[in-house]
Amino acid sequence: MTKVVLRSGESPESLLKRFWKRVAKDRILTDAKKKRYFVSMSERRRIALRKAKRRERKRRWRQQRRQRRY
Repeated sequence: MTKVVLRSGESPESLLKRFWKRVAKDRILTDAKKKRYFVSMSERRRIALRKAKRRERKRRWRQQRRQRRY
């Protein structure tokens, strides 16, 4: 459970900002969104494979772009 305590002289806006930073750091919302729907293992593997292919394609594109500069 994420918890923040109001510091002396701190405004409610900065407290809220600090709270949302802590929530983002703890990845609470991302975990909740992932667990919102059931995803089978085969679907997870397929998604992971697509992400890996995209990363590799992006890495190669960046590498080629660097080579063209020189």
